[in-house]
Amino acid sequence: MKKLRLFFLNAVILLTAAGFSLAQNGPPVEPDKLEADLIELKKLSKSIKLDIRYATADNFVGRAVYPEARAFLQRPAAEALVRVHKKLKEKKLGIMVFDAYRPWTITKLFWEVVREDQKKFVADPAKGSKHNRGCAVDITIYDRQTGKPLPMPSGYDEFTERASPDYTGGTDEERANRDLLRSLMEAEGFTVNDSEWWHFDYNTWQNYAIYDIAFSEVGKSKHDRTNK
Repeated sequence: MKKLRLFFLNAVILLTAAGFSLAQNGPPVEPDKLEADLIELKKLSKSIKLDIRYATADNFVGRAVYPEARAFLQRPAAEALVRVHKKLKEKKLGIMVFDAYRPWTITKLFWEVVREDQKKFVADPAKGSKHNRGCAVDITIYDRQTGKPLPMPSGYDEFTERASPDYTGGTDEERANRDLLRSLMEAEGFTVNDSEWWHFDYNTWQNYAIYDIAFSEVGKSKHDRTNK
């Protein structure tokens, strides 16, 4: 019996050690993906507004996790978003961006800080996210005359049922604004997230890898990034 207990004790120690050794320190590696071609949105259209919450303490983490308030997308997604922005201009409206490309390290941080019941609102770093691929964008609509965002059924990064793109509560105006954004984005090849009215994924996201490129390194070749 003593030998049996010793055997199980050693097995637990080995499994625990293996768990620590398998702890993920980098993004999942996928073969045959495109080199990142991330474009800064403000360079395509200066009238796109930024409200990058993760560069401030005004987010669910409670502190800044981005060093700069900047927004990037893969070129096809960025150009599609600008087309939506131009269509909204006809209504004296425009796109306001909360978040776009997100380095994988930040996704890992989000996963670690949220409660278990909130994990459906964040991506599992073991799988990566479409934000990490540069093909997801968090946005709303703003009024070009006032510069303020239009009313929506929930706030950004609100972990409630009101965040659903199919939520039937709220006011008629809020739902109409949300549905306008969705219809314009879907017409340009984006799909809305099931849990977040503000989150849209571009339809060619599968072509891109899960990147962990710092904002300051965007635009550099993979060789330059790894040999600095």
